[in-house]
This record gives sequence, C-alpha cells and structure tokens, in this order.
Amino acid sequence: MDFGRDIDFIYELGALRFIDRAWKHFLNADFANNTEHLFRVTWIALIIAKHEDVTNVEKIMKMAIAHDIAESRTGDVDYLSRQYVTRDENMGLRDMLEGTALEAEMKELMHEYEERKSIESKIVKDADNLDVDFELREQAFRGHRLGEQWTDMRARVHAERLYTKTAKKMAAALKDSNPHNWHLSSSRNRVNGGDWKKK
Repeated sequence: MDFGRDIDFIYELGALRFIDRAWKHFLNADFANNTEHLFRVTWIALIIAKHEDVTNVEKIMKMAIAHDIAESRTGDVDYLSRQYVTRDENMGLRDMLEGTALEAEMKELMHEYEERKSIESKIVKDADNLDVDFELREQAFRGHRLGEQWTDMRARVHAERLYTKTAKKMAAALKDSNPHNWHLSSSRNRVNGGDWKKK
C-alpha cells in the first residue's frame, strides 16, 4: 500500500494555516487564517444541520472541511485582485487531490458544494457566510469598526444568500451577541465558581 500522495496531501493541508484570508490584506487585523475558518465553518454547519433536522452529518463535515482547501494552491484571492488575475480553484483542487485515497469522493463533494442544490451544500455555504458575521463581531469587540461599514452588505447577504431558516435566525441572533459571553457567564469562571466567588 502506497501512502505517498496521501502523506503529501496531509502535509499540504497543514500548510493551510499559513494562508491568510483575503480581508487581512486590506484591514491588517488579526483575522482567522484558512484552517481556523474551515474549523469553525464545520461546527457552524453541524449546528445548522441539527436545527434543520438534516442527518447526513458525515457529508456535511467532509464538505465543510474541504470547501476552501484549494486555496492552498490559489491563495484566498480577494475581490480586488480578481479584477487583475484569474484563479483556477478546480485545477488547484484536482492537482491537490490527484493520486490520494480521497480523490474521487472529495472531487464529487466539491462539485456538489459548488452547485448548491443539495441541502448539505446549502448548509455548508450558510456556515461559510455566517463565519464572516462571527468574525465581524469578534473584530468589533477588538475595536475594529468594519462591521458598521458593512451593515447594509451583510443584511443583503442574510436576505439573499442564506438558504436555511436556521442560518437566517442565527444571523439575526449574532447582531447582539457577545464573543466573550461563553466565558463571562460560565459557572466555572473565576467570579462565578472560582476563587473570586462571593461566599
């Protein structure tokens, strides 16, 4: 059994953590890298799937963790750069997967994802779009005001580009969310359950 291409592929996936997302180019903020984006998109997709009663979570997870891996070859080409260069994500994905044990399955899944016809592909795209909103909320709490400038654009995305009812509800809930609440309201934090708890 030859694992040569599979091992190369796994190393290349590791390199995705060095691929900055496009908006870092313009905003110089500490935005998530490609790997961090793929990780959170997967979890958002799983939550949407649960609320939508979609049970093929294996397909959703595979689609979510793979939806941007071709950027290992192409980079995350921003919308300004796309006016000057042509990227070929299909070639990048094809070359990246060539000769691996996952080649046929992942190429088929990515084709399905791009078509946006299946509920799984719609859920993953919803998660991909919502990750932007999570990131914008985190940046707002760091003092970056980009979210304020993108209010109309994000409202249009929520109205026109989200497929599931769950994603639309989550987008609305995110507007007032606090990225630190998971810790601040925890029963195990220092104030509520630790050494600063009032006795």
